[in-house]
Amino acid sequence: MRTIDHVIAGGTGSQSARTHKVWNPSTGEVQAEVALGDAALLDRAVEAAKAVQPEWAATNPQKRARVMFRYKELLEANMQELAELLSSEHGKVIDDAKGDVQRGLEVIEYACGIPQVGKGEYTAGAGTGIDVYSMRQPLGIGAGITPFNFPAMIPMWMFGMAIAAGNAFILKPSERDPSVPVRLTELFLEAGAPEGLLQCVHGDKEMVDAILDHPDIAGVSFVGSSDIAHYVYKRGVAAGKRVQAMGGAKNHGIVMPDADLDMVVNDLAGAAFGSAGERCMALPVVVPVGEDTAERLRDKLIPAINGLRVGVSTDKDAHYGPVVTPEHKSRIEQWIDTAEKEGAEIVVDGRGFSLQGHEDGFFVGPTLIDRVTPDMDSYKEEIFGPVLQIVRAADFEEAVRLPSEHQYGNGVAIFTRNGHAAREFAQRVNVGMVGINVPIPVPVSYHTFGGWKRSAFGDTNQYGTEGLKFWTRVKTVTQRWPDGTADGDDKSAFMIPTL
Repeated sequence: MRTIDHVIAGGTGSQSARTHKVWNPSTGEVQAEVALGDAALLDRAVEAAKAVQPEWAATNPQKRARVMFRYKELLEANMQELAELLSSEHGKVIDDAKGDVQRGLEVIEYACGIPQVGKGEYTAGAGTGIDVYSMRQPLGIGAGITPFNFPAMIPMWMFGMAIAAGNAFILKPSERDPSVPVRLTELFLEAGAPEGLLQCVHGDKEMVDAILDHPDIAGVSFVGSSDIAHYVYKRGVAAGKRVQAMGGAKNHGIVMPDADLDMVVNDLAGAAFGSAGERCMALPVVVPVGEDTAERLRDKLIPAINGLRVGVSTDKDAHYGPVVTPEHKSRIEQWIDTAEKEGAEIVVDGRGFSLQGHEDGFFVGPTLIDRVTPDMDSYKEEIFGPVLQIVRAADFEEAVRLPSEHQYGNGVAIFTRNGHAAREFAQRVNVGMVGINVPIPVPVSYHTFGGWKRSAFGDTNQYGTEGLKFWTRVKTVTQRWPDGTADGDDKSAFMIPTL
């Protein structure tokens, strides 16, 4: 049995007695075990980071950028390998896995511009003979705790900006699909980064708590479920750390009566069922405005959903593959059971789906549920699977209110030809990221990613300039160079300066 180990200071070897199964979701077989670390192992990683971080922070930004450029080139050269490795453990199809890597790579591209984006501010002559300037300095050692659904993209969202800004970084990926994060760490060493600058440690709650409690880790970034995000935020802040913790989602797609329904159906098929719905930016709730819109949309959705091809991760013709573990498959099907018991209508039922020749794989068929209402638990909670729910809205006001009042506020989309309606919706909706005729509104790397309400804890978003702000502290200097003419009896020295 293959063992996936930690990467600490460029080496491995944890001597850990605890391991976690790594499945092949397409076959239902255990393909490897990942070693689970503890607080003592984390101490080793922190000591290695402390040994290298001060020199890295003192390295001029041009040289840091050159390492990022070489890393970008290695990611591009190894794209196929990374995608295949990712698919084998996560289950998403190869093209989707390439998208996972690509969206992370785009943040690395942005980080290559650190000499420009990391500059401070300067004011000459803020007072008589006084200049004021600011500089951004790294926190020191940062850590990232990342989820299973994007094992390439989300780690790079975190460590790309953190390391470019001068920090060392310790990555704790999901134990469900750990091989790609390990490979990302190895490639960073190949790019010329010093050993200990980026390290990868595996673990469960024991390792998470060790990270949150460690006095030498200054900042923690987390992506996962909302309950755990809240826990990470509270515990990390209580330990004096800077913390950003991104949680769950229940993104809505509002369909106005004037929308192009053929485009909407195509977009919904990808946004709701792509990657088997295992995306925090998936679109699992569609809100048609008006009964006529709802009926027309439903009539178009049914054949489109029935036409989706579910296959193994290497099937080039598959729209999506299996979910990540048998436990997750069971959880998704239980949510479909719950919706049915609550009175919703199961229009297309994906329970009990079996793929010929891969009967032990973790497949869930595409599912469409109508007549869902806001009081149902299946609407309130994140299903995180290939399930699309229809919640009918009587009018525009109700369509704005549904996502605005939901506990999650990650993303939302509106489909319309009406510019005024789109503008009004974008201004009023109580959600962090909005798409207008864009079903998955994940911002590009030079903007920033972050939700509202229980979708995010902390005040700073991921990547872009917000990422730079999170991984650095501002130091402001007010300076004066005396000309030697003071007479030694200047009483203004006893007063608060009023520039």
